[in-house]
Amino acid sequence: MDIETTRSGGLRQVLLNRPKALNALTHEMVRDLDAALHAWEDDDAVEAVLISGAGERGLCAGGDIRAIYHDIPRGGAATAAFWRDEYRLNAHIARYGKPYVALMDGLVMGGGVGVSAHGGVRVVTERTRLAMPETAIGLAPDVGGTYLLSRAPGEIGLHLALTGASIGAGDAIACGLADHFVLSADLSVFRQAIVERGVAEALETYARTAPEGTLEAQRAWIDVCYAAENVAQIVEHLLEIGDSVAKEAAEQIAGRSPTALKVTLAAVRRAGLLGSLEEVLDQEYRVSCRALRHPDLREGIRAQVIDKDRTPRWAVAASPEEVEAFFAPLGDGEPGLF
Repeated sequence: MDIETTRSGGLRQVLLNRPKALNALTHEMVRDLDAALHAWEDDDAVEAVLISGAGERGLCAGGDIRAIYHDIPRGGAATAAFWRDEYRLNAHIARYGKPYVALMDGLVMGGGVGVSAHGGVRVVTERTRLAMPETAIGLAPDVGGTYLLSRAPGEIGLHLALTGASIGAGDAIACGLADHFVLSADLSVFRQAIVERGVAEALETYARTAPEGTLEAQRAWIDVCYAAENVAQIVEHLLEIGDSVAKEAAEQIAGRSPTALKVTLAAVRRAGLLGSLEEVLDQEYRVSCRALRHPDLREGIRAQVIDKDRTPRWAVAASPEEVEAFFAPLGDGEPGLF
């Protein structure tokens, strides 16, 4: 089973169980998780839900992008259906009526952020590496990622969205992507404490001060550079600022899909103006469905995952009109989410 559920007193535990695939989410896993959450939501015997990942490498590396690669030549309908259910699951997690504890240990990327960072109790460890790396495969951040990143301090969220850079526990908490820090060695006893004493007392016992992050100290150049009007100007400012980390960010951006970068810039800024997570998820669904029809998505997956040559041949950057088309309402055959 790719999703395993267990009962310990009033706690229901969900294990993402595809360790060889870094617990990447399949459509069946999304449906099974959502069904379990619905079943437990009105069950008075259930006091809290906890989600974690099998193996030693992380909670979840995202969606099954190999499946997306093979689905695109068939028209992408299966991928659009997967995203529809996944994004609805993200909204369900955000509105869940009971404590939803996410153990964000190890790698937490893409869809892994979606099943954790919308939860009410988000726990990171010294092993946490969190990222939204979608621009590297020709996609914009999704699963509510643009909602979360648009609400990070200053322009940090846009920096993370465009570069796809990974962050540790301290920065995840400072950016509003996590809440509590627990040592990875304490996770087992932390779980047992939830069973015996409840979430609040378990956190009181085992939560510690997270190691200090690095992004806040970089705000001086991040906020200036990423306030630029377009991606080209952002890169220009990053190169001119005279900081080695800023130069590295410029180099990371230069390797991403030019179209995905433009769409991501617009998506994060628009998400900051939308009022609810559901509105942002609807926007992300439109953008993701349009990305299925753009050559960069399949090419990015090919270069990063299929052939692993890390040399994608990106299409020419989209024009302003083409970027705007990513956000246009979908047709009758592609219903919205909510």
